Amino acid sequence: MEDTPGSNPQSLRFTEKLKSWLSCSWTYLCLIWFGMVLIMIYVLWSPLKLQESLTSASVFLNTLTPKFYVALTGTSSLISGLILIFEWWYFRKYGTSFIEQVSVSHLRPLLGGVESNSTTGLFSSVNGEAEPRPSVSECKVWRNPLNLFRGAEYNRYTWVTGKEPLTYYDMNLSAQDHQTFFTGDTQQLRPEDAVMQKAWRERNPQARIRAAYQAIKINHECAAAYVLLAEEEATTITEAERLFKKALSFAGKDINLLVYIKRRLAMCARKLGRIKEAVKMMRELMKEFPLLGMLNIHENLLEALLELQAYADVQAVLAKYDDISLPKSATICYTSALLKARAVSDKFSPEAASRRGLSTAEMNAVEAIHRAVEFNPHVPKYLLEMKSLILPPEHILKRGDSEAVAYAFFHLQHWKRAEGALNLLHCTWEGTFRIIPYPLEKGHLFYPYPGCTETADRELLPSFHEVSVYPKKELPFFILFTAGLCSFTAMLAMLTHQFPELMGIFAKAFFSTLFAPLGFFADKMESFMPSSFWHQLTRI
Repeated sequence: MEDTPGSNPQSLRFTEKLKSWLSCSWTYLCLIWFGMVLIMIYVLWSPLKLQESLTSASVFLNTLTPKFYVALTGTSSLISGLILIFEWWYFRKYGTSFIEQVSVSHLRPLLGGVESNSTTGLFSSVNGEAEPRPSVSECKVWRNPLNLFRGAEYNRYTWVTGKEPLTYYDMNLSAQDHQTFFTGDTQQLRPEDAVMQKAWRERNPQARIRAAYQAIKINHECAAAYVLLAEEEATTITEAERLFKKALSFAGKDINLLVYIKRRLAMCARKLGRIKEAVKMMRELMKEFPLLGMLNIHENLLEALLELQAYADVQAVLAKYDDISLPKSATICYTSALLKARAVSDKFSPEAASRRGLSTAEMNAVEAIHRAVEFNPHVPKYLLEMKSLILPPEHILKRGDSEAVAYAFFHLQHWKRAEGALNLLHCTWEGTFRIIPYPLEKGHLFYPYPGCTETADRELLPSFHEVSVYPKKELPFFILFTAGLCSFTAMLAMLTHQFPELMGIFAKAFFSTLFAPLGFFADKMESFMPSSFWHQLTRI
C-alpha cells in the first residue's frame, strides 16, 4: 500500500505540534498586537493630526442634544431586548445558547480548540483516561413495553382534547419497528406483505387502515393486516382483542407475529380486568420464548402482579431480572424500592426516625429509593404529583423523562396502594443528590447520567409537555449578559430623558476618567522620547 502525505506519522506529529504551539502562543500574540497598535497610534499622532480629529469629534458630540442620546440608548435597549427574547426562546427549545453554540462551532477551530467527541467523555477508566463509549448506546431508544393502543386509547385522547399525544418521531420509530418485525425477509415478499410494508410507512392513519383492508382483500389470512386494524382502527379494547385473536389464528409459525399478538392479548386481558388470565399468558409467553428478554415482557408481568398484590411473586421476578449484568429500567429499580418501602412505610415517621435513627429495614428502604432515584431522577415528581402526567409515548429513553412518564402512568396506583410509601419517598428522595458526585463525572451506583437525554426526550414527548431536565442547566452567559445590557441601556435612556444636564456632566466625567490612562501613557512616552524624534523618524 502506498503511503499518502496525509497518512505520514511525522507530518501528523508536526501538524499537531504546530497547532499546539499556535494555541499556546495565541494569548501572547494578542498582547503583542495590542502593544504594537498603541505604539502606532502614538507614532502617527502628529502626522495624521489625530489630536485635531479628536477635538472636532468632541465638539460635534457636544453639539448633540439629549434627545439623540435618549434615542441611542433606547435603540440599544430595544435591540438587546430582542436578542434576549430570541436567546431565551432558543434556550427553552434546544437547551443551549444560540450565540454560544455559533461561537463554539465557528470560533473554536480558528482558535485551535479541539472538537468535542460525542463518543467519549462521559465515562472514565480506573486510571483516569476516557473510555470510548458510543453515545448511541447511551441514548438508545427502547420500545415501551406497556405502550397503549392507538385506536382505543391514544385517539380517544385526541378526540377529547384536540391534542396529539404522539410525536411524528415516535410514530416513525414504531413504523420502522413494525416494518422490521412483521415483514421479515424482503427477498421473498408475498403481494399482501408488500402492501403491508407500504402500509407501515404511511403517515396518514386512514391510509394505513385502507392499505390493511387492501392486504386482506388480497389474502384474507394476512395476520399483519389484522394487527394493524387492532392497533389503529379498533376504538375499544374489546374490539382490539377480537381482532388480535383473529390475527393469532392466521399467524402460523411466524415467531415475531406470535410473540407480538400474544403479548397484546395479555395486555388486553389486563386492561379488561382479567388480571390472572393476563399473568398466566405472560408467564407462558416468557417460558415459550425465553430468549426474547429484550422485549421486556417481565415488565408487563411485574405490573400485573402488583395489581394482584402478589408481592412474593413480584420479588421472585425481581430476583431473576434485577441482576448486575442485565440492563436496568425504572420499573425494576422503583418496584424494588416499593417492595422495601412497603415493609416499613406504614409505621415510618420522620420525627421518630430523626430521634432514634433508622432501623436496618428502614435503611434498606431508603437505600433502595436512592438507588432508584439515581437511575431515573425524573420519576419522584410524577409519583408525588408535583408534575402532571400525560399519556406515555410508544418509545422511551431509559433514565429519561419519557421513561419516567411511562412508569408513573402505570405504577402510581401501586405506590398509592402501599400505605405510607409515597410519604417515605417524599421524605428521602432528594437526599440522593447529596450522594451523587457533582459535577457528574462519575456515577455512584450507575454510570454517569448521560447528557443526551434532554434532546431525545424532546423528540419523544409532545410539545405541550414540559420536559424534565436533569441536571438542571444554569442560564447561559449570553442570556445573562443581554439581560444586563438591556436593563442598563434602558436605565440610561430613562435617566437621560429625565435628567439631561446631570447625565451630560456624568458622561463627561466618565469618559475623561476612561481616557486618563491613555493620556498618562502618552505623557510618559513623550518624556522618554521627544515628539521631534518621532517626527524626524516618520519623515525618514
